Amino acid sequence: MILVTGGTGFIGAHLLYRLVASGKRVRAIKRPASGIALTEKIFGCYSPQAGELLQRIEWVEGDILDIHSLLDVFRGVDQLYHTAAVVSFHGSDKAALFRTNRDGTANLVNAALEKGVGKLLHVSSIGTLGRAEGSEPVDESRQWSAKKSSAYSVSKHEAEREVWRGMAEGLNAVIVNPSIVLGPGNWNAGSPQVFQTMWNGLKFYTGGTNGFVDVNDVAKAMILLMEGDFSGERFILNSENVSYKQFFEWMAAAMHLPAPRYKAGPFLSAVGWRMLRAVSLFTGRRSSITRETAQTANQVYRYTGQKFTDATGMTFIPVKQSVEQTVKLFLRDKGRQ
Repeated sequence: MILVTGGTGFIGAHLLYRLVASGKRVRAIKRPASGIALTEKIFGCYSPQAGELLQRIEWVEGDILDIHSLLDVFRGVDQLYHTAAVVSFHGSDKAALFRTNRDGTANLVNAALEKGVGKLLHVSSIGTLGRAEGSEPVDESRQWSAKKSSAYSVSKHEAEREVWRGMAEGLNAVIVNPSIVLGPGNWNAGSPQVFQTMWNGLKFYTGGTNGFVDVNDVAKAMILLMEGDFSGERFILNSENVSYKQFFEWMAAAMHLPAPRYKAGPFLSAVGWRMLRAVSLFTGRRSSITRETAQTANQVYRYTGQKFTDATGMTFIPVKQSVEQTVKLFLRDKGRQ
């Protein structure tokens, strides 16, 4: 039996689709208050038989913050994919980040050890890796540094430490570190939100560069690593390093919209996030830009997924192709509204 956490989220739902579409027996944890609307939406992006495929998932109620609720869920589980996480760059979410990302992972590791789970695959983040020095891209050997790291990155680093601790205690596990993940999802949250932002009329671009990878490649890579003879190591999942200017130009062209014309440097970005925070105090709606995201958007980050490609032979979808495929699904959604 395969167990998936975070199946109601972006990466987890794509993983579930790939697993059940290939005939795997899958059990997925969801909290009592969580719905599966996003999972249904993502399945519908890829198959006219989405409803039938969803019926193949054994949904069980549980909470990774409650280890007692996990023990029964782990019955008969041989493979565990851990995708559940809180992703936020708002300072007010710091406690929730550490509670879910670090403490929840610790509970899963302990339950996996107690129940003798065959293998754990943990989805981490490139935020847990050090930054590049000079022109060399970051690889898996880069040492962690908390300097200028967001609370989200620190919480994911702490989660990784729990997985490494589990490995030291005999757990068979592997870690993946995806870069910015592209694909269809909730267009008002997470990385898919950038497509809605462009559609609304994005006027500015920043001078930064970052790594990008398609969500379907992430799901495929996870399964390859789970089913292959890989253990006790981590793999960066990154297709290409692309400037935000180029990324926005590809997106705008796919949407038949004008590309952003004005460059927002560090000063303008700093003004922007402060203004949006002030507006949010009056509207009660969270700003999509925070201090951390504004700073990141003006930095040059480069990563290499060569270790993964060499180990598995799998190549990644080019970022331009991923953008164009995601825009098609975005526009299809818009046409239905």
